[in-house]
Amino acid sequence: MIEEIKEGYVKVEREHGIATIEFFHPQSNSLPGEILEALAKDIHSEGLNAETKVIILRSAGEKIFCAGASFDELAAITTKEEGFHFFSGFAQVINAMRKTPQLIIARVHGKCIGGGVGLAAAADYAIAVEGSDIKLSELAVGIGPFVVGPAVERKLGLSAFSQLTIDATMWRSADWARRKGLFAELHADMAGMDDSINRLSTTLSHTNPEAMKEVKKVLWKGTEQWDELLSERAAISGRLILSEHSKAFITKFKTPKPAKAD
Repeated sequence: MIEEIKEGYVKVEREHGIATIEFFHPQSNSLPGEILEALAKDIHSEGLNAETKVIILRSAGEKIFCAGASFDELAAITTKEEGFHFFSGFAQVINAMRKTPQLIIARVHGKCIGGGVGLAAAADYAIAVEGSDIKLSELAVGIGPFVVGPAVERKLGLSAFSQLTIDATMWRSADWARRKGLFAELHADMAGMDDSINRLSTTLSHTNPEAMKEVKKVLWKGTEQWDELLSERAAISGRLILSEHSKAFITKFKTPKPAKAD
C-alpha cells in the first residue's frame, strides 16, 4: 500500500509477519503534516493487524534518515491554532509508536535532525549505520524539542537530552548516540545494518506476540499520560513558532544562498 503525498509518500509492505513502513520526502526526508498524518495512521493500522508481528520504520534514500519538521510548512503557520495542528502531527506519530502492541525497529541510515531524532527515540530498537549523526536544532529555530522531548529523554536520559537541547547547532556523532542509548546497534556499512535488521525482525516474527505485547507495556510504563502531555507540548511549539526570532530564522534558512564567483 502506498499513500501518495503532494511531495513524497508513505508506503507499507508486509511479508512473513513483518510490516515495513517507509516514508520519503524530496527535501531530505523532512516531515510535512501529510506525511506525519499518514505515518500515524499506518502505524496505528498495523497495530490492529493480527498478521503483523513486528514493524520496521525506515526512510528512503541513503544520506539523511529524517530532517525533521518541514520548513515550508513552518513558514506557512500564521496562527497558534495552525501551529498546534502542525506540531500535533509529531505527537500523533510518537503516541502511535508508543501504543502499538508490536515492537518497532527503526532503520537509521543517515543524519537525524529534530523530529527525526524523535522517531528514532520512539522506536523500541534502533539500528544505525556510521554517519547517522544527530542534532536537536529546535532551540536554534526559536522553539524547543517540546513534542519529541519526552521520547528522547526517556531513551537517552535527562543529561544527554539537555546537552542536545541546549547546544542546538552541534552535531553529535552516531557513536555518541549509541553510547547514550539512542541506537541499540551501530554498523560500519549499510549491508551490516540491513543484515542485523533482517535477523532481528525475522526472530521477532517467530516470537510469541502476546509476550512481546507484555514486554512493550513494561518498556513504556509511566508514559500513560503522553496523549495529554504531547498535546500540551504541541501548543507550546505552536505558539513559539510565531515569534519574530523563529520567523527570521526560517526566512534566512529558506533564502537561496548566492552562488560563489569562479
